[in-house]
Amino acid sequence: MALPGAAFAATAPEAPADTGPVEFDRVVVTATRTERAIADVPNTVDVIERERMDELLVRDLKDLFRYEPGITVTQSFGRFGIGDIRIRGLGGNRVRILVDGIPVSDAFEIGSFSNANRNFVDLDTLKRVEVVRGPGSALYGSDALGGVVSFVSKDPSDYLEAGRDAHFGFKLGAESDWDGLFGGATAAFGGDRWSGLVAVGHRQGRELENQGEDDSAGAARTRPNPQDRNGRSLLSKLVFAPSTDQRFRLTVEGNEDRADTDVLTQRGFQALTGATNTLVLADDRQTRARVAFAHEIDALGSAFADALDWQVYRQDSETTQDTLEERVTAAGVPERRERSFNFDQRAYGAQANFVKGFVTGAVQHDLAWGLDVSRTETRQKRDGRVTDLVTGASTNMMLPDVFPVRDFPVSRTTTAALYLQDEIAFADGTFRLVPALRVDRYELDPEIDGIFAEDNPGVEVVGLSETEVLPKLGAVWKFFGDWSLFGGYARGFRAPPYNDVNIGFTNLMFGYTAIANPGLKPETSDGLEAGLRFAGQAVHAGLTGYHNRYDDFIESFRFVGFNDQGLMVFQSQNVADARIYGAELKAGVDLGALSQAWAGWSVRGSAAWSRGEDRTADAPLDSVDPLTAALGVGYAADAWGVELAGRFAGKKRRVSDPDLYRTAGYGVLDLYAHWAFAPGARVNLGLFNLADRKYWAAGDLPLVAATSGTLDRYTAPGRNFAVSLAVEF
Repeated sequence: MALPGAAFAATAPEAPADTGPVEFDRVVVTATRTERAIADVPNTVDVIERERMDELLVRDLKDLFRYEPGITVTQSFGRFGIGDIRIRGLGGNRVRILVDGIPVSDAFEIGSFSNANRNFVDLDTLKRVEVVRGPGSALYGSDALGGVVSFVSKDPSDYLEAGRDAHFGFKLGAESDWDGLFGGATAAFGGDRWSGLVAVGHRQGRELENQGEDDSAGAARTRPNPQDRNGRSLLSKLVFAPSTDQRFRLTVEGNEDRADTDVLTQRGFQALTGATNTLVLADDRQTRARVAFAHEIDALGSAFADALDWQVYRQDSETTQDTLEERVTAAGVPERRERSFNFDQRAYGAQANFVKGFVTGAVQHDLAWGLDVSRTETRQKRDGRVTDLVTGASTNMMLPDVFPVRDFPVSRTTTAALYLQDEIAFADGTFRLVPALRVDRYELDPEIDGIFAEDNPGVEVVGLSETEVLPKLGAVWKFFGDWSLFGGYARGFRAPPYNDVNIGFTNLMFGYTAIANPGLKPETSDGLEAGLRFAGQAVHAGLTGYHNRYDDFIESFRFVGFNDQGLMVFQSQNVADARIYGAELKAGVDLGALSQAWAGWSVRGSAAWSRGEDRTADAPLDSVDPLTAALGVGYAADAWGVELAGRFAGKKRRVSDPDLYRTAGYGVLDLYAHWAFAPGARVNLGLFNLADRKYWAAGDLPLVAATSGTLDRYTAPGRNFAVSLAVEF
């Protein structure tokens, strides 16, 4: 697997231990849209299986990528928690996140009270995660500029092997770093043709710990704000298999999370307004619901395809964030301020993929082609009200806004794409050439409703149509035994987002406005990657180098001058030219395969070094991490196993502003153990940050001045533990 340390033991005492050195034998789908061993893929791909997630007691995205140098999960202090996934320094909506091939909704934030993230997936419902590093637009279109993260959910067949027609299991667990409790249950059934699965989960806890010590209420506070968190999830699937090589699948999935926060850091005197906050409460909720109907045929035997799969889907995602403030104004008037933010995306789509194998002379071709069509409607609104606590009078005027407002018009985006890829195998498969091409059509259709028109009188909005041709070329050469070279070129792009094309705000009192930019160009990238792999029975290793050039990055709300009325004018524009390059290393050794005296022992490690430059500003990119690494040593017996895993980072030496704080390097050790104490029963234990080290994890520290007195807000938790019990029968 793609994480350090051994993969230790199986799910039952009688099963053989999996020492895991055959890293590159793992079958992946995301990199080429066909089932291929990693050794045959011309990309850097990470795979995290369900068993490994259980061993690492994975509960959230931070846990999932804890030992993946080069992949960073951001997290904010205060109320919003986990943010985005960054791959090789590029994150946000520039990374494509998929659940069973369906894109997760966008992220969007504006101001201090509104932040819709993409953390919509209960990781306990997954059987596998695949990550493709680098531009993936040739197969996945817009938003795959930085890479692709593909979540694959569980199927009934994952539980009904060896002739079993029913399965039931449950899991219980606890984590000390957020006083978290979680539980889940899975039931599956199957017969000759019909099978089904229902998995439910619940989680609850409090704020995530850090190592801040200031427990006061106000801007100096460094301890986390008090928070109550809870969530629940449902995954259900019904599968009909009329034959052994054909399946129809209906999936219904839902996920909901809620957090109530007492925002103590915003109490007290506010220098910007002159008011004194006496109470700030936040209620944040997010939901995602998906319905999909899919069909797969493994042996079609047609002239145009040997196998095909298609699906149609609908997905609704919504974030609602309410904030209540009670304060005394600079004039001494007590008042209550209520704010509400809503971000809603509804997507409909259809996908179809076809695979055809044929031979021309001595050359084997595996042709993959397909289409993606989707339509998404995005609505965003902010609302609010101010109430005078003396007179009881209320108003929707909360300067600079007169609520309700939309920061961009209701936007409908339509995408249609056709892709074609040929995996060409020469010399009995020792050399593989993989050219691919995708044609993407993107259309934006904005709608001015009463809310947007009232807040932006006279402001025109524009539609947008873009057609992009995206080539890709990869190659794999197995030049000597277990040794192989791989590499290639990939073109990436991201269509101009709806909220940048049609920015929507005009404020006469403060003298500014925003205007649309019909000439906004797509963000693009050109990526080169090359690597060397060794895939032996006892040892695996891979070294990759990459260079990505990014052009026409979009800068939102850029000041461009004054209009005829003397208002400052802001407009989103293409301005940035960036380079990110680096190297990644991954290796593992099954020591038992080298010597029987070391049976059960294994070592695994990885490292990532990268450098990023904003060539427009002639400054380093702050989103690029310093040198990071991970190393694990483990022992696996038939029924139990242990692992000591380390996470390491160098000092962040390169920042865009010399006055910014530069995080120190660190090394953190974690200890894992598991025991399958009875057939179908297993306990997993984890002890994290053994030395109780004070450190700042990559992605958690925003752009903060080195002289800031609140740096400890962003520290990672101290020593903490997690435990889970899983029983199945």
